[in-house]
Amino acid sequence: MAGLVTKTYAANGNDVETDQAQVDIWRFVFGFTEMAAAKCAVELGIPDILENHADPMTLSQLSSALACSSTALFRIMRFLMNRGIFKEKITNQGSIGYVQTPLSRLLRKDGDNSLASMLLYINGPVMVAPHQFLSARVLDDKTSAFVCAHGKDIWQHAAENPDHSKLLDEAMACDTRRTVRAVLDGCPEVFNGLRSVVNVGGGDGTAVRVLIEMCPQIRGINFDLHHVVSVAPECEGIEHVGGDMFVEVPKANAAFLKWILHDWNDDECIQILKNCREAILEYGTAGKVIIVEAVIEEKGGDKLKDVGLMLDMIMLAETNTGKERTAEEWTFVLREAGFTRHTIKNFQSALSVIEAYP
Repeated sequence: MAGLVTKTYAANGNDVETDQAQVDIWRFVFGFTEMAAAKCAVELGIPDILENHADPMTLSQLSSALACSSTALFRIMRFLMNRGIFKEKITNQGSIGYVQTPLSRLLRKDGDNSLASMLLYINGPVMVAPHQFLSARVLDDKTSAFVCAHGKDIWQHAAENPDHSKLLDEAMACDTRRTVRAVLDGCPEVFNGLRSVVNVGGGDGTAVRVLIEMCPQIRGINFDLHHVVSVAPECEGIEHVGGDMFVEVPKANAAFLKWILHDWNDDECIQILKNCREAILEYGTAGKVIIVEAVIEEKGGDKLKDVGLMLDMIMLAETNTGKERTAEEWTFVLREAGFTRHTIKNFQSALSVIEAYP
């Protein structure tokens, strides 16, 4: 029959793989479009507008609310709906309107589980630029992709640019709110019996605020650099302490570190962990260090854990020596820091909870 093409696939699957490659390659060529369109929606506040509108919003209503071109907006919405961000629904008047999806709700600026601030920070020009220098980093491991892009490392840049530092704090805070709640929901026993917790590298204190809200018996210490804690909001039950985690960590029943150790190489991690161990020693067997980080699963794992490999690319581009670690690599740094045992617990997150005991 004219026009009919019959193809027999090889038993080894090579033809199938070749055909799939013709589809998959475009994700790498045009993959940035997903980030750009999602960032556009967040900047325009579309998820918030739809969330606060009782009925589905027509294109005309949405473009009017945004005071923007309906033609360009239609194309953005069409693309995002194809990716599961927003969907169409018939209005009471019989027209087609836009409504939220579970995915788009995660992009609300004021949502409890929002990742909007993280998306804006990671996909902003400052953080995207170093990824153009990954090849330079690979060719010379002493070369920093971030320094190649900006002439200084990520910490110097944040210290000298208050606006960027604010974006960083907001990004970390939005993820921390989600993560601490998820830890408390999925592994509530982690904080059982604790009377005091020092959040090492706690930024604006979001983690300890969430923690003491849900565990009011805990006294919180928010520990970070002096210039960071000096602008942290005051909160009952929380003490802000400025200092250097490479020198000393305030004493507490437990030390809590989220997304801190992945910024540093093994020797630096070991030094931080030694200081954390010293801070909890006086509490004896009741003392522990709680680490919330990715644990890389090199031989597969669920899609949520695959985020750890993405984070490792972020570390390669954004930090001088940081990296995500496998379970074996975590065992190494913890043993070198003097911990006698540790456990790794998974919860509904891309991260895991590591409890280390002196």
